[in-house]
Amino acid sequence: MSFLELLKIEFIKVKRSKIIPLIFIAPILVVASGVANLQTYFSPEYTNAWAAMFIQSALVYAYYLLPFSMIVVCVMIAGRETENNGILKMLALPVSRYALSAAKFCVLLFYLLMEMVVFLIVFAITGWIATRDTGITETLPIMYLLKWCTGLFLTMLPGLAAMWAVTVLFEKPLLSVGLNLLLVIPGVLVANTPLWIAYPYCYSGYLVSRSLHSFSAEGTGTGFNLFPFLPCAMLIFVFVLATAIIRFGKKEMR
Repeated sequence: MSFLELLKIEFIKVKRSKIIPLIFIAPILVVASGVANLQTYFSPEYTNAWAAMFIQSALVYAYYLLPFSMIVVCVMIAGRETENNGILKMLALPVSRYALSAAKFCVLLFYLLMEMVVFLIVFAITGWIATRDTGITETLPIMYLLKWCTGLFLTMLPGLAAMWAVTVLFEKPLLSVGLNLLLVIPGVLVANTPLWIAYPYCYSGYLVSRSLHSFSAEGTGTGFNLFPFLPCAMLIFVFVLATAIIRFGKKEMR
C-alpha cells in the first residue's frame, strides 16, 4: 500500500468525526471577542486598525486556543485507532506503522492549515465589519494577514509534533490531554524567559508577543529573529516527530 493510499484512508476515517466543527470554534470566539473589545476605541482617524485587531485577536489564540484545539484534534485522530482495537487491525495489514503514524500527522497538518484558513476568513470578515461601522477607510491588508497566518502555521509545527508525540506515548486520552494542557498553560511565562527557544508550545505565542512589542514601540515589524530560533525549532520538530513515528504501535506489536 502506497503512502498516498494510506493517507486517503486516514482522511476517510475522520470524515464523519466532529473535527470540522471544532476548528471553527476557537477562531470565531477569539476574533469576535478581540475585535469587539477594540472596536469601541476606533474612530475614523484611527491608523493601523487591522494590525491592532490582528494582534489583539491572535495573542490569546496563539498561546492557548490554537494549541487547545490541536490537542483535541490529536486525541480524536488517535482515538480512531483505539476504538474496537482498530490499531491491531491496521497493524495486521501489510502497512508500516511508521507510515501509518506519518499519515496521521499529515492529517493533523491538514486540520492545522484548515483552522488557520478559517481564522483568516473569520478575521477578514469581522474586521471589515468593524472598520466599516466605525468609518475607517483603511483597506484590507491581505498580504499582511497572509504573512502572519503563515507565521502562526509554521511556528505551530514543532508544538503540534510535540502534542502528537505525547498523544502517542501516553495512550490514555485523559492522560495525554492533561499532560499537553499542562505544557501549554505555562507557555506565556516561558516565552518571557531565555528558555522559550527550547519550548515549542510557546513559539506561536512568542511570535505574536514580539509583534505586539514592536507594534507598540515603532510600527508593525515582527521583532522576531530567525536565528537561533530556526535551527532549534527544526531540531525539536524532527526529534519529537521521529519519536512519535518510532513509538507508534510499538506496544501492540509486542
